[in-house]
Amino acid sequence: MRNPLAAHPPWRQLLIISVALPLMIALAVLAFAWPAARIAPRDLPVGIVGTSPASEQAVAALSDASPGGFSFQLYADEASARSAIMDRDIYGALAFGRAQVTVLEASAASPTVAQLLDSVGQQLARHATEQAALNGESAFHVRAAQIDLVATSPTDPRELALALEFIPLSISSVMMAAVIALLLGFRPAWRQALALAVVSATAGLGAYLVAQGFLGVLPHGHLASWAALSLTVFAMSSTTAGLVALVGAAGLGLSAALMILVGNAFSGNTSAPQLLPTAVDHIGQWFPPGAAANLLRSTAYFNGNGASGHLGVLIAWSVIGLLAIIVGHHAPARFAASASAHRLDGVGRHKTNIRSNKLETCPRSPTSTETPAAIRS
Repeated sequence: MRNPLAAHPPWRQLLIISVALPLMIALAVLAFAWPAARIAPRDLPVGIVGTSPASEQAVAALSDASPGGFSFQLYADEASARSAIMDRDIYGALAFGRAQVTVLEASAASPTVAQLLDSVGQQLARHATEQAALNGESAFHVRAAQIDLVATSPTDPRELALALEFIPLSISSVMMAAVIALLLGFRPAWRQALALAVVSATAGLGAYLVAQGFLGVLPHGHLASWAALSLTVFAMSSTTAGLVALVGAAGLGLSAALMILVGNAFSGNTSAPQLLPTAVDHIGQWFPPGAAANLLRSTAYFNGNGASGHLGVLIAWSVIGLLAIIVGHHAPARFAASASAHRLDGVGRHKTNIRSNKLETCPRSPTSTETPAAIRS
């Protein structure tokens, strides 16, 4: 591949990379640091149990304190709210009694959100106590209680191991596709797809054995969790191989930017998508890292509830990647993969012709069985 910088003098090459490379680093830092520095609830789905005056006052107080921060859903009783949490329709719910605010939560869905709801419950309890004191009930005290319906693994209470494993998975998936598509050059398309599927399954198994066998962070749904990890690797590696087939080696850089700088930075894996800035909260869930983390939470903690949308995202990326591999490897489309193959084949034929011409034009030296004409005469 011809280096586009080779046509410029050295001083101009230095000037170009002195601007381009620091700009890339700054964008990478921005992509990861900006969402983390702007964490706050934005349309966070939370349940409210009952329609008592206390619950109405709580909704009004939270709406005033954090406009647009919560998306409240009303439930007739506590059992309905619990069911909605287990189905992953909401992150938690608030139930109000005479002297208690009960926070129903599922820390496995997001420890950060569970901690936020605990804080909200305590604030509401203090507010209710202050209101009672203003009404002359100075001895009245409202307390906050938390009930964690689906707790995280004791070995990973903040789910950092589960969330952060998708960065190395993304990097490894891009590297794996580079080995299969460029270094080994698997052809035709079906052979490359088969290689990606086999390696993805074994890579997913290795990731699962580390996550659960060694760290113990995926306590349930073992087969489903392995399948989720394998599909995650396949979605990212097939997309990378497809981009390589379409645009050549530059597809590696494009895939790395999509999966790492966009997919991981905007995934909300260490918090929750609804806590990220509005511009990126939905974007990350349409990329494999964000969809995979939520799929893995569903398989490992919620019996697969709420997994369908995230599963669909990974399947869609896998299908798109496979289609790109097929299109890029077949003429007459003449995309990067087929063009590269033709160039390599042409270079090989050219070298063969050169060697043949050299053999034909080279004079034969006399052998022991042949006598030169001058000697014979």
